[in-house]
Amino acid sequence: MKINDVRQLNDDELNVELARLRRHLFDLRSQAVTEKLEDPAMITQARRDVARILTVQRQRELENQNK
Repeated sequence: MKINDVRQLNDDELNVELARLRRHLFDLRSQAVTEKLEDPAMITQARRDVARILTVQRQRELENQNK
């Protein structure tokens, strides 16, 4: 997920996507422990996607405080 895609989402969509990605990350970690994970880079990608969403949420929060 690109940062431009994240910025186009509204706040509710960001929360839904964040919950989905956190669940996906949990599933990936479980697969890494219990069975052979096909692509370990998927964990890194999921973590970065979560970070992107959290960054955009924080930016919006700071913008609202300054208004």
